[in-house]
Amino acid sequence: MTHQVSNGEWNLPTLDDVARASGVSRATVSRVVNGGRLVSQQTCDAVNAAIAELGYRPNRAARALVTRRAGAVAVVVPETDDRVFTDPFFPQAYHGALAAFAGVDVQVLLAMAPPGEGAARMARYLASGHVDGAVVISHHGPELARRLLNSAHPVVFVGDPEVPGIPYVELDQRTAAITATRHLIERGATRIGTVTGPMDMNAGTARLRGFEVAMDEAGLAPAGVAEGDFSVHGGELATRRLLDQNPELDGLFVASDLMALGTLRALRRAGRRVPEDIRVVGFDDSSAALQASPQLTTMTNPPTELARIAGEMLLGMLSGVAPTFPVILSSELIVRNSA
Repeated sequence: MTHQVSNGEWNLPTLDDVARASGVSRATVSRVVNGGRLVSQQTCDAVNAAIAELGYRPNRAARALVTRRAGAVAVVVPETDDRVFTDPFFPQAYHGALAAFAGVDVQVLLAMAPPGEGAARMARYLASGHVDGAVVISHHGPELARRLLNSAHPVVFVGDPEVPGIPYVELDQRTAAITATRHLIERGATRIGTVTGPMDMNAGTARLRGFEVAMDEAGLAPAGVAEGDFSVHGGELATRRLLDQNPELDGLFVASDLMALGTLRALRRAGRRVPEDIRVVGFDDSSAALQASPQLTTMTNPPTELARIAGEMLLGMLSGVAPTFPVILSSELIVRNSA
């Protein structure tokens, strides 16, 4: 089937036409056309029926982006290798990116560079032709996004890149932090402090803003704010600083589960019992939350899902599909013994 336009010429059906006819997104149609396996049989049947009815033929130029260029995409992590291989967030995120490209003959590479020196290096790498596009995870500040804004290769961020025009997938960080802090307040805590993430990261600043909003709503003043670095050691040091400032803390919102492990260590050394003397809420619902003693009350932050969606967005862009963004996921409170 062809479509007549106003000047009397005929256009072949497009990916958009197939999406409308089958009732799914353009990205899903693209995945079916490119042989993706992470699509239900019912959806595949609907898309293939629409393709047959419309007489759609895949855009060979768009498919060549996936099949005849470098044949690789990068998961870019501007972090030290120590953090990448000790924080459970990153292996799960990489797994999500792999899942997005499972049905396509494309290699998914891991590229790392330390924060502070990584932006220029990563921009050069993506411009080198070694990869056709990238998913960027855990960036520090907007510098990398600014460098990639006019990149010849598509890029999708996990986390707000803080640069308009760049596609991204994000957790609703602020609302999640509000929920975590409200939980402490509802459990009777009134002298509540927070261990934040790095202040050069959107996750760090947004979670701090959420904490402040919830405290203000309750008519409470923060009992202390200490910056951490999303590591166990950083969480312990930050908690020590908070206890020095206010030994009577009875609640702590800690912006990651790994840091919360350090928080629990510092509290034990200070003779503070959890949750009897002080309640603790973490963030991420990672394996660290279950390893903690007591197990952590925490907010969900699904790295696999975030990176999978970002990867599917990138795959669509490589196939000529303009992305719809941002995609914002919600977080849920998981109540365990620490609060």
